[in-house]
Amino acid sequence: MRHRFGRTLAAMLAAGLVVAAPASAATLADWEMNEAPGAHTMVDSSGHVNGTIGSAVKTGVRVQGATAYQWVFTSPTAPPPKPERIVQANSSTLNPGSGTYSVTLRYLTTKHFGNIVQKGQAGAKGGYFKLENPNGRLNCVFRGVSSSGTFLRKAVESGVISDGSWHTVVCTRTPSGLSLTVDGKLVATAKGSTGTIPNPNPV
Repeated sequence: MRHRFGRTLAAMLAAGLVVAAPASAATLADWEMNEAPGAHTMVDSSGHVNGTIGSAVKTGVRVQGATAYQWVFTSPTAPPPKPERIVQANSSTLNPGSGTYSVTLRYLTTKHFGNIVQKGQAGAKGGYFKLENPNGRLNCVFRGVSSSGTFLRKAVESGVISDGSWHTVVCTRTPSGLSLTVDGKLVATAKGSTGTIPNPNPV
């Protein structure tokens, strides 16, 4: 998985995650998620924001030619909460703000439910974004605050891709809408602003 953020954010779960930014496409974070077994630190290869790896997350797992993180599936609604299953990074630089923000994620799953990556939650002050997996479809949601203080929400969704194969998805939020690509193919767009997202929560 890999995650990468930058005024582009990208992610790869068993191969990495990246977060990035606007026109300059500055990379805010690039988590390759390829640490050795037993690792506790998720290393940002762009040198900005390392993260912490929960004790129940397996690292250094080889899956179909990639080194990945792996989670044993547990129903998200089954109590009690399981913070040991969370990987997180905390920095205000990862806030989407109001400009162009892209999240890239490479992941593999056969499960048809669950949040994959998020910053904030539905009721969070300052809005939130998340990539989730309802019914085996990749859903990307951005919900920010307008200049008048009202919430603005947009979402884009793929077809079913929880098929046990690696997929690379890129969700890009611009001042005028959202777009979603899967394995290099544009699959969904949504027009309209999602406002500003400045919440204090970790990714």
